[in-house]
Amino acid sequence: MTVVSSHPDEGIRKRLVTARSPSGDAGKEVDLLPSRPWPAQRLLGPVLVLVLWYVASGAGWISPAKLPPPDAVVSSLTDMIRSGTLASDVLASLGRAGSGLVIGIVAGFGLAVWAGLTRVGDALVDGLVQVKRSIPNLALIPLFIIWLGIEEAMKISIIALGTLIPIYINTHAALRGIDRRYVELGQTVSLSYHRFLRHIVFPASLPGFFTGLRLAVTHSWTALVVVETINATSGIGFMITQARIYGQTEVVLVGLILYGILGYSSDAAVRLLERRALSWRQSLAQ
Repeated sequence: MTVVSSHPDEGIRKRLVTARSPSGDAGKEVDLLPSRPWPAQRLLGPVLVLVLWYVASGAGWISPAKLPPPDAVVSSLTDMIRSGTLASDVLASLGRAGSGLVIGIVAGFGLAVWAGLTRVGDALVDGLVQVKRSIPNLALIPLFIIWLGIEEAMKISIIALGTLIPIYINTHAALRGIDRRYVELGQTVSLSYHRFLRHIVFPASLPGFFTGLRLAVTHSWTALVVVETINATSGIGFMITQARIYGQTEVVLVGLILYGILGYSSDAAVRLLERRALSWRQSLAQ
């Protein structure tokens, strides 16, 4: 029978004992945890930027031709909502980004599991992913246009390839970092391969997967900005391109603000899903 060694946190305990405070500070209790988060604290930075923008525009520090005031941007946004063009462009962008993100998540996670748990997968997949990691998506667009044309397939493929990489890298790292003693414990209690995946592999890979998911969501929006400038007839990127041609700076700002709102909202959704999926974990963010 295989015997599982001591608790993995034993080394941390020993280092903490060695680094304990001098005897003169033994009676003082130091709170090492950060304070509890404020309500909506992540909105503080964007709100401050909006306030500075409003003040600088009202004081005449910024030329309206370079950066229109907030009320002009709000007026353009209202007109686009009333005309219905904004809704169609947002839905088109959501469709492209969502399709590419789903494909990238499925492919990235599947490849990470294969490469993380098998020597054959690691030999065949990991090297290719590391090579692709050093090649920016922008450099691949001409090749994808030759292969797939300039329609939706090319756009979705570029987004999927950009989201696959962070999912793979972070999930693969989490799988390769699984403590060997957990595997030995699974062998000791005679776990089947299916139960080994369910009770050891997948729970251990979740923190890395969610880190990769947050990065993948961001990559999907940044890739969308690029592909929607290539033969697109709808979408936020198309709206920005048309506004640039006609010198409509306020419409350009509307598009950029929409990208920011969509990116922030999707990241917040991933954070919420991560907290619920990893509710068993105690971290400094809680």
